[in-house]
Amino acid sequence: MLRLSSLTIGVLTAVAASIPAAGQPAAKTPQPEVDDVISVTGARRREEAVQEVPIPVSVVDGELITEAGAFNVNRIKELIPSVQLYSSNPRNTGVNIRGLGSPFGLTNDGIEPGVGYYVDGVLYARPAATTLDFIDVERVEVLRGPQGTLFGKNTTAGAILVTTRKPSFTPEYDFEIGYGDDDFVQAKGSFSGPLGDKVAGRVSLTSTQRDGLLYNVATQERVNDIDNLGLRTQLLVTPSERIDVTFALDYTNQEPKGYAQVFAGSVPTLRSAYRQFDAIAGDLGYVPPSNDPFERLIDHDTPWKSGNELGGVSANIDVELGPGTLTSTTAWRFWNWDPSNDRDYLGLPVGTLSQAPSTHEQVTQELRWAGDLSETLSGVFGFFAFDQQLNTDPVHTEQAGAALYRFLWTMPNTPAGATPELFDGYTSEITSELNTASAALFAQLDWAITGRLHLLPGLRLNYDQKDVDFDRRVTGGPASPTAAEQAQLFSVYRPQAFEADVEDSNVSGQLTLRYAATDRINAYATYATSFKSVGVNLGGLPLDAANNTIVAAAEVKPEDVSHFEIGFKASPTPGSTANLTFFNTEIEDFQTQVTNAQFGVARGYLANAAKVRVRGAEVDGNVNIGSAFALRGSLAYTDAEYVSFADAPPPIEGTGGPAFVDASGGRLPGVSKWAASVGTEYRRQGNTFGKPGEFFAGLDIYYRDDFSSSATPSQYLNIEAYSLANLRVGFRSDNGGWSGFLWSRNLLDEKYFEQLLAAPAGNGAGHYGAVLGDARTYGATVRFSF
Repeated sequence: MLRLSSLTIGVLTAVAASIPAAGQPAAKTPQPEVDDVISVTGARRREEAVQEVPIPVSVVDGELITEAGAFNVNRIKELIPSVQLYSSNPRNTGVNIRGLGSPFGLTNDGIEPGVGYYVDGVLYARPAATTLDFIDVERVEVLRGPQGTLFGKNTTAGAILVTTRKPSFTPEYDFEIGYGDDDFVQAKGSFSGPLGDKVAGRVSLTSTQRDGLLYNVATQERVNDIDNLGLRTQLLVTPSERIDVTFALDYTNQEPKGYAQVFAGSVPTLRSAYRQFDAIAGDLGYVPPSNDPFERLIDHDTPWKSGNELGGVSANIDVELGPGTLTSTTAWRFWNWDPSNDRDYLGLPVGTLSQAPSTHEQVTQELRWAGDLSETLSGVFGFFAFDQQLNTDPVHTEQAGAALYRFLWTMPNTPAGATPELFDGYTSEITSELNTASAALFAQLDWAITGRLHLLPGLRLNYDQKDVDFDRRVTGGPASPTAAEQAQLFSVYRPQAFEADVEDSNVSGQLTLRYAATDRINAYATYATSFKSVGVNLGGLPLDAANNTIVAAAEVKPEDVSHFEIGFKASPTPGSTANLTFFNTEIEDFQTQVTNAQFGVARGYLANAAKVRVRGAEVDGNVNIGSAFALRGSLAYTDAEYVSFADAPPPIEGTGGPAFVDASGGRLPGVSKWAASVGTEYRRQGNTFGKPGEFFAGLDIYYRDDFSSSATPSQYLNIEAYSLANLRVGFRSDNGGWSGFLWSRNLLDEKYFEQLLAAPAGNGAGHYGAVLGDARTYGATVRFSF
């Protein structure tokens, strides 16, 4: 029989009170069948039934991840509609929960994500990690809302917890191969077994390859391929029954020709008619390769490359200490980023180079004790330290091309002394170093006032410090420019150097009341405060009226979060669930991206919106109809708006008008009001090649409403609603053995955008590019386990 957890989406599948919470008498807890129980360990740092956890938790297990083709976080979002992920390349990746977590648009490394991403308890600090293939995953848990009183790094919007399969003292061998159209090939393997009486090991590998989905008509080559390779090894040492030590090493390398954006169109701006994109393109005799982005044609004149190399080592020690467990998690991680991008989205030499190679290293240490303090009181107490260094390697380069002249000045108002060759090869070279240190003490108690009523207070003390050394030099252009030429050159890239040192400390906490109305109904209410760390700008700073650097703008104030939530978790019958959550989150000094007239700054300048508000409701559940049919689903309503943002950057159509606009009352980018995921599966017992098992057919449908794809609401950069249907049909043998299935993703070949992006290298002419969703794909996968 298929494990019920493999059918889980959203806060799904568990019977209420299957594992007693700390301090609750076991006699009051019914004992359901094992297949009716889904246990999680990450939500409150101990094993307990998901339906008892007073947190909205979504759980997806490894079997569903494989069969649904959800081999990274970007595809997990199709199973959990409260999760959003946007990626124009691995560095420029943002993961949000309920619309909060990361600024929408180009990434600035000086700001930290509000969604924590953990693999086996180790924090992966940079969002590029979420683009990696999962390696030998047992399950993924998604916690929604602030979680700072339970985790090392502050997580103001939620946390994604990935748990991999552990070394086994019983030999295990698993192999999987999948093949699809566009020469998609995905291979996975894991091997585990004893290396001695008290030592076991595990080796896991994954490789994903696929041809490019875009065609460059200029170079006659395909781009946006997949070229991923990942390795994870683990060593489990059990010197005694009370001590487990796990050493892990992982390495992942991605080397695609990607992630290119297609030209998607142009809009009228407030600039003069001769400075609109269509007029400029006409003057230059330029015609885009296609006005239909879904023809997937580009003509970019800069090669695309996204070298993404991540890895690290960790040691996790669990010691039974008194009535609980002491856990130490120590880790060192690195990220090397080696890109090449064409940020004008055109075959014109407007911005000929845009590449920000860098090296990132981090060290983390978490020490945590979780257990029972008395018959009615349990708790989690922890300390967390984090150190990170980010360096350019060797320099961040932005280079202009000759065509930029036409985007800045065209007849009839060409400035005196301007020459068409002025910007050809004019280059900005940036070296920067960012050092980050943070430390925190956190604790949460669970007090069983009665067998059914629990009070859970939590507290966090947090300190963050960051220092940055930034230096931008310019090269190229005329050897001896005139004063007029120099002014024109500096309007594109201007030398700038600054140092900044910022720090912040804060106290936050939460208070939760949980009530078990019956053995099958739980309710909870939570009020929490939280802070997102102080940030620094690493993309250059704006200038004052005298063209002096505004060094004070280097600091991006921390976010101040106030959150309220009320939820209900019910298990009407064994094997079924129905859950409902209402929430309201308000953030003061919301960290967001703004623009500046200086081209070099517009790439990623950060500031604070005075206040935003996100509120909504989520409902999810599942039901088994007999042993043959299962239905599950999740629905999220999210209303996210700027409450006060008086100095927002103008949208794309406002270029050429006021430098700032009032976006108060406008919707936050990247957030659909409605999003839903529904899955069904039909199973029937049978035999194949003499092996007993079950035939199955599964259908997953994901829907999301329209959403804004612009930091400031725009009447043009909005993405229409879309839905995706993914199908799988196959056979699973009982007790391991083999399984195989046919699959199709985006079965109905829906044409949809993941992002629309105003061209950073175009000086506001009105053209924009698109990150396209994948077209229909199909293939087959075979798995062997023994």
